Amino acid sequence: MAESVRQFIIQGITSSGSKFRPSDWAERLAGVMSPFRPKGSVASPFTYSPYVVPTFIDGVKCVVVDERLRALEPLAWQFVSDFARDNDLRTVEACLIPDTPPRPRQP
Repeated sequence: MAESVRQFIIQGITSSGSKFRPSDWAERLAGVMSPFRPKGSVASPFTYSPYVVPTFIDGVKCVVVDERLRALEPLAWQFVSDFARDNDLRTVEACLIPDTPPRPRQP
């Protein structure tokens, strides 16, 4: 069975419901975290870390933080957690199961 991935999602909405500014906050946060990558992966100055990815979820700008970052670099994990807390941003924990290709049918 495929391994599930736990994620911490930082939403661009404060606890009072206000939209978080500046509008490029997610890209900035992901850019700061871009050096943190799986061992052996090739870093490029124009790509984000696979552990910290900016995205939109239901029309809300978010940053999805892969929990594997905690083991890779605990201080980086603490940084993104503190960012969310210090800016009073809503957070959600999720467990996503990766897509697996369908198995071929047996005749």
